[in-house]
Amino acid sequence: MSEHRFKTVAVVGAGLVGLGWAIVFARSGLKVSIFDGSEEIRNGAIARLRRSLEDMEQYGLVENVGDIVQRFHVVDTLSEAVKDADYIQESVLERVNVKTAVSREIALAMRSNAICGSSTSGIPGSEFTADIPSRDRFLVVHPVNPPHLIPLVELVAAPWTDASIVPLVRQEMERMGQSPIAVNSEIPGFVLNRLQGALLNEAWALYAEGTASLEDIDTAVSRGLGRRWSFMGPFETIDLNAPGGIADYAQRLAPLYHSIAESRRPKQWPADVVQRAELDRRSVLAEEDLAKRSIWRDQRLMALNAAFLTQARARQHGSSEA
Repeated sequence: MSEHRFKTVAVVGAGLVGLGWAIVFARSGLKVSIFDGSEEIRNGAIARLRRSLEDMEQYGLVENVGDIVQRFHVVDTLSEAVKDADYIQESVLERVNVKTAVSREIALAMRSNAICGSSTSGIPGSEFTADIPSRDRFLVVHPVNPPHLIPLVELVAAPWTDASIVPLVRQEMERMGQSPIAVNSEIPGFVLNRLQGALLNEAWALYAEGTASLEDIDTAVSRGLGRRWSFMGPFETIDLNAPGGIADYAQRLAPLYHSIAESRRPKQWPADVVQRAELDRRSVLAEEDLAKRSIWRDQRLMALNAAFLTQARARQHGSSEA
């Protein structure tokens, strides 16, 4: 297993997530076949990929954009994309019936020893791979959008996934510069979206009851919690936030957090509150400017990644001198 290396990959579904995955693979030196059911998306894929790579180059995150672009090959059929691939990343619409149909088509066209990962953000793989051929070669490989700028990848096996596949995919994702984690049970939402959901549910509740404005709640995260969470997780955070570490923190603050949790009864986000939030957001960002703001977000992520890269190189240089 340690000698296995993905050399040729396929991306099925060339939306934001699919093209982000294509960059992850190609910048690692892999050949990437790209397919999307929309001819318009296929025709525009290379131009979009080049623009993203050129932006990344400005932040020192990639070099030789032309060489990377040469590794992309957009094809007109799914079977042509996957037939020679060592690994396939499926990134189609987040619906069980769509993923079932596409997974079946992939299974019939891929090599017997190929592996297929799904970018599903919360649907367990067993819901759309149960009745397809070669189901033991399928698993969930869920990225964070955009995957070429945020490295986390959740690996979730279905009950029938070959036991050797998660370690293999983990090894390959690490080699590509991603940060994979293994999710040991098929729970809806996996790990990342369950954590995100807990924060979102509380944010909606605070906004609905008028405790704070939408903007101020966002500020509490972006200028508060998010500053720490950009480089450490919640357990390390609390371990450093009490003189005696995590057990000391739990003794001091567990009752507070328990009382907060007990004060909430989970509920659907109310439609009228969602509409109010929509009006608040559109008052500061017009709908026609959403795409432009997404580009701004990606550029901020590039700058953050560049800072992390500079720090890592400095540490490596210091170690080599020592």
